Amino acid sequence: MVSATTTRAWQIAAAVPDPEIPVLTIADLGILREVREVDGRVHVTITPTYSGCPAMEAIRSDIVSALGKQGYDDVAVDFVLSPAWTTDWMSDEGRRKLQEYGVAPPRQRAEGAVPLTLSVRCTLCGSPNTRELSRFGSTACKSLWACNDCREPFDHFKAI
Repeated sequence: MVSATTTRAWQIAAAVPDPEIPVLTIADLGILREVREVDGRVHVTITPTYSGCPAMEAIRSDIVSALGKQGYDDVAVDFVLSPAWTTDWMSDEGRRKLQEYGVAPPRQRAEGAVPLTLSVRCTLCGSPNTRELSRFGSTACKSLWACNDCREPFDHFKAI
């Protein structure tokens, strides 16, 4: 049975924004794996989007701070690499927020399918007539694309 304290702690941690894409929460990204309370200590488990993600220490600090502001003084944040994070863990709400923010969200993968991105819809005009300019965009988890119709560049959150 999940206690009210654990539920409240989950809600607080889940609302922590991603430092690189602040319209997303860590729950939207699907990196928040577990929140539990044991003997007055809150244990939070998160999975990085990739093992070298530079935002993880900032996220850890933001979780500790958010919980601390709500009276949780003893907080441990652990990183778990297995199973590896996948964009399939992103919420539908997170995908919607990305689109509205101007970042093309990754497509949901079919079970067992190999991710292959041939085209990404432009976040400005919606055209599928786009091309990848660089495998790496403003952050390592995004690639840089351009629309051949409206000529605008945009980021695409890579499917992992």
